[in-house]
Amino acid sequence: MAELAKRVKDLPPYLFARIDDKIAGAKAKGVDVISLGIGDPDLPTPKNIIDKMAEEIYNPAHHQYPSYAGMLSYRQAVAEWYRRGRGVTLDPQTEVLTLIGSKEGIAHISLCYINPGDVARVPAPGYPVYETGCMLAGGEAYKMPLRAENGFLPIFEDIPSAVAKKAKLLFLNYPNNPTSAVADEAFYRKAIAFASENDIIICHDGAYSEIGFDGYRPLSFLEVPGAKEAGIEFNSLSKGYNMTGWRIAWAAGRSDVIRALGTVKSNIDSGAFQAVQAAGIEALLGPQDIIPRMCAVYQERRDIIIDTLNEMGWHMEKNKAAVYVWVPVPKGFTSESFAEFVLDKAGVVVTPGNGYGAAGEGFVRMTLTINTERLREALRRMKESLGAVAF
Repeated sequence: MAELAKRVKDLPPYLFARIDDKIAGAKAKGVDVISLGIGDPDLPTPKNIIDKMAEEIYNPAHHQYPSYAGMLSYRQAVAEWYRRGRGVTLDPQTEVLTLIGSKEGIAHISLCYINPGDVARVPAPGYPVYETGCMLAGGEAYKMPLRAENGFLPIFEDIPSAVAKKAKLLFLNYPNNPTSAVADEAFYRKAIAFASENDIIICHDGAYSEIGFDGYRPLSFLEVPGAKEAGIEFNSLSKGYNMTGWRIAWAAGRSDVIRALGTVKSNIDSGAFQAVQAAGIEALLGPQDIIPRMCAVYQERRDIIIDTLNEMGWHMEKNKAAVYVWVPVPKGFTSESFAEFVLDKAGVVVTPGNGYGAAGEGFVRMTLTINTERLREALRRMKESLGAVAF
């Protein structure tokens, strides 16, 4: 039997695949499992988007191979979305690329710039694909610790000069998964200056850009002066428009980086289904009332989680954005032992923080993407099982 390539053998098990296994195991025992583990929106895709897809799917022009870069009309819609909402000017032909979900673009960008032995700077804890994409390209992921005392922002001054000079890519993600932290313009200016000094390309993952609470609106990296010269932003319709299963997204920003990513993609995939791109245009340029309505639902759920946990002995402030709550574990627990305790005693799945890297130890992540009544039930079970907790 052929031996697996080292690049595959070295990959850690994908976090959410492990969570699926735990859920399946508990259900097999007859447990009524409530999962707060995976950030997959439970709210439906808006009707106008579905209707557009139903119309476009009958167009025979969409049944052939699509453009590798994506339909120009879709890329124009992305550029217009940035112009209307963020005041950002983009050339849809050279500064926007269609993606089959932002995950694939994030994974492929390392193939563009990372040679064996090269370094990518990745946040820790962070979305696992930043690191695994680098590993598949033969590179090394150098972790930037995100600590509570610094608002879960990396401190660029702490990066050794030799590592900074060796790095090719710098991954950032705000609003952040898993911590829900946000970044302001001053932070992005520091990042841009650091990237310029060290000839590093910034890859900003803005997947949660539309989800803010209490009147807060997250900043897009591309809104910051100098951003288009420093790198690119990944974004998608998954979280902002409840379209995770549709697999439609984009990369936007620095033209040479967009061109390089397009070159890799043209050799690996055949582009996104055009009917989905047409539905994406409707999402981007059609009615935007879904966003405040969705944010109101998530804000209510955030309040349910944090208010209940604080009643139990936690002392948590309410996060401003994203679809997660980053929860410190009580005294006497590790991330994994607390997640196992909650599953065994309450039938509730939470994600252990160390699944996002060792720097996530001491936390678990809970999602807001679950029916509100089921969320209340999950918190009731946890309160009943745990009682008061100590820190």
